[in-house]
Amino acid sequence: MTAEPLVPGDLTLPEPRSTTARSVLSRAMGQLLRELCSAHRGAPQGASVEAAVLQRMVAAARVSAPGALVSALRRPTVSGLLRCLRQEALPRREAVFVELVAQLAFELAIAGVLPEPVRLRRVPSRLLSIPARLALVIAPGATTIVVENGSVAVERDGASARVDLAAPASARGVVVERPYHAISGDMVLALADNNPLALVEAHPDKSGNAVDLGGHDASEWATALAAALDPIARHLPELRAEMDLFVAQIVPVGWDPEKHLSASYQEIIGTLYLTLHPSRMTLSEALIHEFSHNKLNALFEIDAVLENAWTPLYTSPVRPDPRPLHGVLLAVHAFLPVARLYERMIAAGDPEAQSQPFRARFAAIRTINREGADLVLAEGKPTAVGRGLFDEIGRWRAHYSRFDETP
Repeated sequence: MTAEPLVPGDLTLPEPRSTTARSVLSRAMGQLLRELCSAHRGAPQGASVEAAVLQRMVAAARVSAPGALVSALRRPTVSGLLRCLRQEALPRREAVFVELVAQLAFELAIAGVLPEPVRLRRVPSRLLSIPARLALVIAPGATTIVVENGSVAVERDGASARVDLAAPASARGVVVERPYHAISGDMVLALADNNPLALVEAHPDKSGNAVDLGGHDASEWATALAAALDPIARHLPELRAEMDLFVAQIVPVGWDPEKHLSASYQEIIGTLYLTLHPSRMTLSEALIHEFSHNKLNALFEIDAVLENAWTPLYTSPVRPDPRPLHGVLLAVHAFLPVARLYERMIAAGDPEAQSQPFRARFAAIRTINREGADLVLAEGKPTAVGRGLFDEIGRWRAHYSRFDETP
């Protein structure tokens, strides 16, 4: 059966009972599952043994536990590795492939559905599981790892240590860590990150996204992020529900009392990188902004959206460096729901929305949106799928133009 054509008419700001974001994510994951099933064919030259292990594991899991396989693949600790492997020039590409095999086996073993034990003679430095809130840090020098339902065994210096996944405890050569801290629902603050591209940064004011609490403890971060999600839930409940669908983890990347820098990666859908900031509204903006990038990145997984996405370069309304329309579209798509949050808070008489700085920020965001939307709509050449997104942006551009009309 052929899938219904995708017309993303409310991917920027969901209408009540919208299924657009869910449909986009589902199609992106369906494509990634097909990619996983053939990943052994594109394995790095030196990873033929691990490629055979992956092929057997995925083929068996598709029959015995297809739902659990897709659930494991949705986690950025697994899917991110697979998407990064698309890059032939990826540093440590062979090690990333080995880590993908081990990570997938680990998640299936925690779920109790790994079809057969997986033995690897090349050992990753750690295994991560967001749903289990668990990390196994493996000491250097390990020669073999065996992952099976309920346990992980590590061989090192001629001895074997076994970790019981039902009651994990450190053993010789394996340290059990708990790097995940609850924020809201299943969304966690992650103090461990296996993104191979984490130190690759496109923003001129940053130098990567290494895990950094910025001198504040994890509980303070989790409390601040939960508080920043509250106004989104109250004033943009449909968008907040989509965040639960997409966002698995938030990685802390420092603290700054004045500026706020955040990031996301097309390869690592499900992860937001944020700096901590004393302003709750600044954090709310950042959460919406990076989540919106995740949604649009999922759409980019299944469609080009723009026929002229990468050339030429244009002056961006939000960045000091020239940007392709791909980047400007990401900015517009992210700032429109931020504007909607400000608009809704003002309309609801929210006490936080009554100050002059709040309304000045709302005006500044509208300016960013107007400039960015005008550029995208004038210069962009959308695909058939992208046309639905352009039409939505045009409607919101018209909506906010009324705020700026002179009486």
